[in-house]
Amino acid sequence: MQADLLSEVLALVKPQSYSSGGFPLPADMAIQFPKHKGVKCYAVLAGQCWLLVDGVAEPVLFKAGDCVLLPHGLPLRLTCDLSLEPVHFTIAWARIGQAQQSIQACDGSTLIAGGHFALTGLHAEMLLRSLPPIVHIRRDPDKFSLRWSLELMKEELREPQPGGVVIMQQLAYMILVRALRLHLTNSNSGTPGWLTALSDKHMRTAISNMHRAPGYAWTLKSIAESVGLSRSVFALRFRQIVGSTPMDYLTQWRMALAAERLKNSTDGVGIIAQSLGYESVAAFGKAFQRVMGCSPRKYGRTPRQTGTTSGGMNESSEVAMVDVVAGS
Repeated sequence: MQADLLSEVLALVKPQSYSSGGFPLPADMAIQFPKHKGVKCYAVLAGQCWLLVDGVAEPVLFKAGDCVLLPHGLPLRLTCDLSLEPVHFTIAWARIGQAQQSIQACDGSTLIAGGHFALTGLHAEMLLRSLPPIVHIRRDPDKFSLRWSLELMKEELREPQPGGVVIMQQLAYMILVRALRLHLTNSNSGTPGWLTALSDKHMRTAISNMHRAPGYAWTLKSIAESVGLSRSVFALRFRQIVGSTPMDYLTQWRMALAAERLKNSTDGVGIIAQSLGYESVAAFGKAFQRVMGCSPRKYGRTPRQTGTTSGGMNESSEVAMVDVVAGS
């Protein structure tokens, strides 16, 4: 059930890879990365290093086999020596290239790989808000489940073959989903949010029911009865665990589905409205305007935006540098 709900939301937020690849981290270098949009996913394939994230008090020791997700877009630093002054990642890539330190020749060095994923849609914010600034996968049983993907990634980086870019993208995406699943399974943070709700039997069932029949004439009472709780107890627990009221969540889910269909189907506004339980286009349009900030017709005509960092640097500059260093 948890995996199904996670798959549903991932299908809507459509994680798309800006970049995937790998790079050696020299012992005498601290690499600084600026703010970013979306989710970054890193794994240490060999060696170890420190990860420092703005706003997080303590540095994190990042060992071989570890994986981290960085969902809040905060500036970060990777280094093997905490005393080093950081250099911007573009300068770091140039220095690594000038030293001709390729992936194939970095035996004994720390080797890092991963991906940077753009997310789209209303549920992207719900997913990211449910995660802490650093999701650190480091337990031995969890690392074992990631080992196959990491070994393949290391092989692709050390011996580039035709089609390697596509394989790296798919491996990075697989690591992202596995890390989210592991965090969901092990999480006991209690922080209100969608991901936390999937760890609670009653909330998970309620969300699953709404997802399965978004056009049903749900009421607070009928949702509560579907999970065997009284209306008052269910309403309180849902707000505490999810961070919104059940009916607000249902509206947000309906609008997420509507937004997807407006962008990617030929269905008219009236058909979409009726399928999601709205008796009139006007009522649907009012709900859509409130949640999405524009009318359904205007939303359907607006092109999807491409991602850039908050600091104005196009993320393609990072992927270009990673691809050069990785030799892909």
